[in-house]
Amino acid sequence: MSNSLITVRVQQMRYEAKGILSMELVAADGNALPPFEAGAHIDLHLANGIVRSYSLLNAAAERHRYVVGVLNDRNSRGGSRYVHEQLRVGADMKISAPRNNFPLDASAAHSVLIAGGIGITPISCMLNQLRSEGKSCELLYCARSRGEAAFSTALLQQDGVNAHFDDEQGAPPDLRAYLAARPKDAHFYCCGPTPMLNAFESICAELDLPNVHIERFAAADNVAAVQSGEYVAELARSKKTVAVPAGKSLLDALLDAGLEVEHSCREGVCGSCETRVLEGEPEHRDGVLSKSERASNKVMMVCVSGCKGKRLVLDL
Repeated sequence: MSNSLITVRVQQMRYEAKGILSMELVAADGNALPPFEAGAHIDLHLANGIVRSYSLLNAAAERHRYVVGVLNDRNSRGGSRYVHEQLRVGADMKISAPRNNFPLDASAAHSVLIAGGIGITPISCMLNQLRSEGKSCELLYCARSRGEAAFSTALLQQDGVNAHFDDEQGAPPDLRAYLAARPKDAHFYCCGPTPMLNAFESICAELDLPNVHIERFAAADNVAAVQSGEYVAELARSKKTVAVPAGKSLLDALLDAGLEVEHSCREGVCGSCETRVLEGEPEHRDGVLSKSERASNKVMMVCVSGCKGKRLVLDL
């Protein structure tokens, strides 16, 4: 895992909104950084030992820098607080190469982008890419207040961009009315806080919208669920069998057995531990896979997901 990390330098940090700063990262050796597409994120390996994922918000065509936005989360477990309070311009750190669990669908006739708070980071990158390609799209940017909406001044000057600030409107946005008024064959993208994402998914299901995409920054509500019974994981390439006792994560069982498994967030949101399933039925608890991907049972996130039966065969 460490062999794939990139050393970068903090080139710039900038205040963007209340509790939000942007951070520009450049390769410490001056070389070009790996390419990415809108919706991608990187993992920051912070000096305090914490690893956190942040979406890239700069233009995907840029190879000389990565830019991320970091909210100083009131419920921070040490990641965002470290960035805001201790990380400084000039510091070096390790990052992962970009991964994309939230890609744009190039075939969409129209794209509807919805952002809540810091969720604007991947969404604004998507907007810029769609606009640069001449694609039809629109953005609804939601935040509790204008002062907490990073990049809103520049975004609201663009056609097709609307904002909803709760304190000015006196209530949260009416997502049902907004979504119902959009073309049903559009592709709908949403990134924001968990309550907003849950409401978005529920309304899209009620409206029978077929093309729905979400990106979670926090674990889904069910990732805390523990496996009620034990099972075994058979590893096809390693020729090993690993027992996973009740209450233990599959990832921890694999690591304890000496397996090298790439991982990062341990919350089922970053996608780094995605593993192919050859046999068996996973108990999916991640926030990455779509409904169709879950139903296929071809891949799983081993950090949070388990087994519905007594046996899984993994491509490890």
